[in-house]
Amino acid sequence: MKLRRRYIIQSLVILLLVLSACEEIYLPKPKGYNRIDLPENVYRALPDTFPYQFDYSSYAQLSGDSNVNADRYWANLYYPDFEALLQITYKDLRTNDNQARTLLNEAFELAMKHDIKAYGIEETLVAMPRGQVASLTQLEGEVPTQLQFFTSDSTRHFFRGALYFNTATKNDSLQPIINFIKKDVLQMLNSFEWKY
Repeated sequence: MKLRRRYIIQSLVILLLVLSACEEIYLPKPKGYNRIDLPENVYRALPDTFPYQFDYSSYAQLSGDSNVNADRYWANLYYPDFEALLQITYKDLRTNDNQARTLLNEAFELAMKHDIKAYGIEETLVAMPRGQVASLTQLEGEVPTQLQFFTSDSTRHFFRGALYFNTATKNDSLQPIINFIKKDVLQMLNSFEWKY
């Protein structure tokens, strides 16, 4: 009788412990995504010190390229909240060592260099004012540069840009920012003109 009573008490204690420990059902939480607040697009004109002119986002900070190999008219547009950098390079085609064909091939090679990691490469021709055309390449996948573009008048000027992020965030999570900056690049190209 004592043994049976002891067994019943132990069973009740174990049952109470099990029931009190299982108040909530555990469900794994879904993966979260960073909240990205995108500002309104407001544009301003590039300073008059460059051989080209365009409108750029007032949200971006304009600076000269500090790389030791940078030329005089290279520039950076930095988006501080996104840790994004739009690098801009310019070449004067009137010098002997900067032939248009060489620079065009180099621009295509730089875009196709990412073919190994990219799962999608979309190239678009953008009609610009004054009959010019720009090539805009968007790369998808875990690539270092998601957006590249260039334009040239083929006799005097060559202009190229590339977008880089200084973050470990996966590119699919960066897609809203890439689309936001792509709109800025399209505004840049639509307002673009050479100063001869």
